[in-house]
Amino acid sequence: MSFKNKVVLVTGASSGIGAATAILFSKEGANVAIVGRNESKLKNVSEQCAAVGHAPLVIKADVADDDDARRIVNDTLQKFGKLDVLVNNAGIVQYGTLLNGKVLESFDKIIAINLRAVVHITMLAAPHLVKTKGNVVNVSSVAGQVHITPPFMAYCTSKAGLDHFTRGCALELSSSGVRVNAISPGPVTTDIVENSGSTAEFEEVGVTTPLGRVSESEEIADLILYVASDKSKGITGSVFVTDNGVMIKK
Repeated sequence: MSFKNKVVLVTGASSGIGAATAILFSKEGANVAIVGRNESKLKNVSEQCAAVGHAPLVIKADVADDDDARRIVNDTLQKFGKLDVLVNNAGIVQYGTLLNGKVLESFDKIIAINLRAVVHITMLAAPHLVKTKGNVVNVSSVAGQVHITPPFMAYCTSKAGLDHFTRGCALELSSSGVRVNAISPGPVTTDIVENSGSTAEFEEVGVTTPLGRVSESEEIADLILYVASDKSKGITGSVFVTDNGVMIKK
């Protein structure tokens, strides 16, 4: 799956799925723009990208900040002149329930990054994707289709919204030749839980898989590249589940 001369923008690329995706796109010949808030982590990912392909454009930014969102898209276009693939991967977890009184706090923080920022950046990128007949890959979660546990309520809701936004985008942009799809992983070994301030392992919050394993970020990156490639030219508005069987036991 060569992406030679393609321009790919990956948000949330400082670690985990985003980092693995940026590195794999670089390996396949793409010019990549990587976005994140942690400068030292972005530097590490940049070095890994350069080791296998082109050195990426590094953009330190907060996707939930409207000015930063505009800068992310503008800097990518100024550097590379076009945009072929947008990977909306940035996301957070914030715990809160109705009974502990923290549900609104968790909703405000999560929706801003996991959903509103995706809407904004996709809107900004859409005219440029129309020019290249490009595509969008949104990184969702099986939590958008099944509720995992009460503290994850806001996270689950954000991903359900992301799935439906994916379908709406696909419907609108299909006539312009732009495909939009989502990848829906189950538990993946990343630092998203750690970044939430929790030290809990997946099993401790009730997340187990029938296959008895947790995915690695590289597995999800493989699927993202497949969906973004011409091998998937007839696929749009779809949500691809890769969850080690989580959903079949729900």
